[in-house]
Amino acid sequence: MTGTPAHTAPPLSTLTLGGGCFWCTEAVFDSVRGIVDVESGYCNGEALRPRYQQVCTGSTGHAEVVRLTFDPAVIGVRDILEIFFGTHDPTTLNRQGNDVGTQYRSGIYYEDPAHAEVANDLIREMSQDKLFGASITTEVRPLHNYWPAEDYHQDYYAKNPLQGYCSYVVGPKVVKFRQTFARFLR
Repeated sequence: MTGTPAHTAPPLSTLTLGGGCFWCTEAVFDSVRGIVDVESGYCNGEALRPRYQQVCTGSTGHAEVVRLTFDPAVIGVRDILEIFFGTHDPTTLNRQGNDVGTQYRSGIYYEDPAHAEVANDLIREMSQDKLFGASITTEVRPLHNYWPAEDYHQDYYAKNPLQGYCSYVVGPKVVKFRQTFARFLR
C-alpha cells in the first residue's frame, strides 16, 4: 500500500497549578486558547482522596490546584506560566488575598521534567528583573497525590458568577486576565 503517512496530532500534555483558590485559577484558564480541560483538585499532600473540608483545615498538606490539559501545538508551557504569574500573587507565602493557609500556596506541579525547566527558568528571569518587587515564593515540585475536587467545585465560577466570592474576587481576576492576555482568549 502506498501513500503518505498519516499525521497524528501531538499528544496532549498536563500541568497542575496552585494559585490560591482553585475557583479563580480555573475561571482564568477556562477561556485560554489551547487549554482542553481544566479540573479543580488537590495535590502534594498526604491524605489519600482528600475532601474539601479536610484540605481547608491546612492539615493535609494539599494545595488547591487546577490540572490543565493542553495542546502544546496551540499553547506552550511558558505562555501558560506567564498567564499563571500574571493572574495571582506569587510573592505571598501560603496566601492569596484573604485566603490564608498552606492550601493556598503558589505552586507549579509537573509530570514532565521539561515543564519544571521552563518554570524554573521563568522564575529566575522574573526574579532577576525584580518583576514583582518581592521574592517569588512559588514552589516547583513533581506532582504527587493528585485528587479531583468534588463535583460542585468544577466550573464553579461559570455556574455561580453572582455568588459573593465570585463577584468580588474571581470576577476581577478574570477581567484582569482578559485585558492583559487578550491574545490567548479562545
